[in-house]
Amino acid sequence: MPPPAVTPLQLRRRAVPADRYAALPAHLDPVLRRVYAARGVDPAAVEPALGALHPVGSLGGVAEAAALLAAARREQAGIVIVGDFDADGATATALGVTVLRAMGFTRVSYLVPNRFELGYGLSPAIVDLAARLQPRILVTVDNGISSIEGVARAQALGIDVVIADHHLPGPVLPAARVIIDPNLPGETFPSKALCGVGVAFYLLAALARELDRQGLAPYEASRRAVLDGLDLVALGTVADLVPLDHNNRVLVAEGLRRIRAGRCRPGLRALFAVAGRDPAMARSADLGYALAPRLNAAGRLTDMALGIDCLLATDAGTARELAARLDQLNSERQELQARMQAQAEQHWLDQAESLAGGHEPALCLYDPQWHEGIVGLVASRLRERTGRPVVAFAPAGEAGWLKGSARSIDGVHIRDTLANIAARGTVPGLGFGGHAMAAGLRLPAAALDVFRVAFVAELSGAVGAGDGEPVLWTDGPLDAGELGLDLAEVLHLAGPWGQGCPEPLFDNEFEVVEQRVLREAHLRLGLRHVDGGAPLEAIAFRETRRLPARVRLAYRFGVNDFGGRRRPQLVVEHIQYD
Repeated sequence: MPPPAVTPLQLRRRAVPADRYAALPAHLDPVLRRVYAARGVDPAAVEPALGALHPVGSLGGVAEAAALLAAARREQAGIVIVGDFDADGATATALGVTVLRAMGFTRVSYLVPNRFELGYGLSPAIVDLAARLQPRILVTVDNGISSIEGVARAQALGIDVVIADHHLPGPVLPAARVIIDPNLPGETFPSKALCGVGVAFYLLAALARELDRQGLAPYEASRRAVLDGLDLVALGTVADLVPLDHNNRVLVAEGLRRIRAGRCRPGLRALFAVAGRDPAMARSADLGYALAPRLNAAGRLTDMALGIDCLLATDAGTARELAARLDQLNSERQELQARMQAQAEQHWLDQAESLAGGHEPALCLYDPQWHEGIVGLVASRLRERTGRPVVAFAPAGEAGWLKGSARSIDGVHIRDTLANIAARGTVPGLGFGGHAMAAGLRLPAAALDVFRVAFVAELSGAVGAGDGEPVLWTDGPLDAGELGLDLAEVLHLAGPWGQGCPEPLFDNEFEVVEQRVLREAHLRLGLRHVDGGAPLEAIAFRETRRLPARVRLAYRFGVNDFGGRRRPQLVVEHIQYD
């Protein structure tokens, strides 16, 4: 779980429109109705079902791509899936490989570029590697929309390319045989928030119908293979932090149902085990805070092929071995991130001091010792701490170049910001890609100072400068009588929660009746609601300060089942006291 905030925050309570509250199903717990109403959850989406998904054929390009793949299936031509080195790309790759093989494709393989050697996406170098496998078709998942040169190289080699991506396109599209992307200009698919594994899911669902139409594979078997991949779809969707609109809520909810029912692949079960989580009680937070970081650790520090192989494992023993290696990598990542995060916060404080205590509207940070696989995490955490857009840079593998990750705030479209900077032509060599809340970029080291000035200037009108405190939105207080196991169980399995539909966060004043530091890193608390009630246990991760007798806490309320005994627990996100 993320640590409690340590920088100043304004706690504000979300409004609960009475009409939204009244429209929600009456059988819901009143607290859950309040939470859903504050998030604007459609009453029809409270209990999402697969039948509520936007129709498969409504995503442009899937029919054409399915026909192309079906022709390859008829002749057993080679297919190579080219993925990405994050959890979305890994789950999309594993989904494609697994489902195509289940549909009777006998020559299916995958490639994922190594972050440190080949960079992002379908580059000419990746195409040359893929060509050794003699494919007829390259299918990109979670990448490709900006791969102009890579697609051209594939064409020159006589290889067709199907792009299945979700990132925002640039002014020029690759000359691929088929492009599937909900964010293409003119695309009418209602859910622009579909992530890479979601796009892959739609493509494979369309393929199941096409294979049946051509008599190449029975529909029910193909459909079952696609639906069995919903555990991967849920993981990739939550991990990629795309908004949980109606369509994504359905996909994540269905995936979680299957995981809880024991219908998930050995690799996911092994990741749950090394994380100390119970798949029978799986929720979005487990996917986002336990499984995704372990999967992403491979792409950040070594090679995402390790993570994909874990997801593709067909036996428990292999899955456990690969998951253990991912768990170790994640521990290394945590140590490296902690050091970089401390340095980043010091950079921020130094900058504030140089500005006589003020802060610029956006942060652009660089340290020559930073790791390029971790800068995205540093940018995310600092964005949370400061309430400002952040770009963090590290040296790239190529001398004289930097790689960066940008993270934004609500109301600031970070990819458009970078596009505006590039259009002005003041920053030589700037390359970028991404979406509204996150982007990756590449920059000559000599252009860093010019970029920093341009970045801050571009956002000076969009983000208020000065000392404005970031806001932490809560769902208000809980009564003493509500803080019991019944509500904790309801909230634990509700949702799904994620980007745009955050997990409930409450705030109350408590009396601190007991506190002790665990492993010199976390604070275990015994609390009592100021209005009385039963004693409560709480945990504040990465917090060691001694608290006064009375505090105001922003907290998540759930279930602690450690040791086989289920009891309610508060997970502290912010501590406020005089």
